Amino acid sequence: MTDLILRAENLDRSFGGIHAVNDVSLEIPRGTLHAIIGPNGSGKTTLFNLITGHTHPSSGRVEFDGQDITGMAYAKVARKGLAKSYQITTVFPLLTVFENVRIAAQAAAHSYVFWRPADGIKAVTRATEEVLERIGLAADRDVIASNLSHGDQRRLDLAIALATSPRLLLLDEPTAGMSPTETAATVELVRELNRDVTILMIEHKMDVIFDIATTITVLHQGKKLFEGAPAEVKSHPLVQEVYLTGSL
Repeated sequence: MTDLILRAENLDRSFGGIHAVNDVSLEIPRGTLHAIIGPNGSGKTTLFNLITGHTHPSSGRVEFDGQDITGMAYAKVARKGLAKSYQITTVFPLLTVFENVRIAAQAAAHSYVFWRPADGIKAVTRATEEVLERIGLAADRDVIASNLSHGDQRRLDLAIALATSPRLLLLDEPTAGMSPTETAATVELVRELNRDVTILMIEHKMDVIFDIATTITVLHQGKKLFEGAPAEVKSHPLVQEVYLTGSL
């Protein structure tokens, strides 16, 4: 059994002749926190979409836990244990916190009990409560999602992803728009989640990346510029030239 949970080989995606992602390969070992950074337009989001099946590659291959998932629809990928938390929150604004997470937990369940209300499915209810406790939203379970602060809505989005019991969690700028206090709390939450779940994340806040990442991949103009440990990335002259100058 390989210790890699994700392998992407020579991924390429062109839009109208422009290479958004150009021959990018990744290997993500289990239990790590792998970060992807790069200037706007460097291909980070497209790479995420190629991995999750939201976008089909022009060429290349994606393997998740030993299975070829290249171009597979995200719904099928998610059922295999890969989940994504989006940069823009995708919560149901008129539902409660509990209802939002319960929908994800119920969708991830392997068996269903028909002709009974969702509240009667004990396993789903228990899973929802456990996720809310872990994320720190148990006290807000009956709050309408739209009434949450921005930071708590981002945490709810993370809870929805976590409710699917992923083995690989993709985070797209989890601290975007957060205050320093909210950012610090989210960093600690991500660090805690990484004890059980492999994480691949995009993040623009360099202090966050250098604090929690195991390995960092730097993209530039759709290509992999450099990959290494945080200290190596921080000191690499090409990375400093194209991205880090003025960001630290």
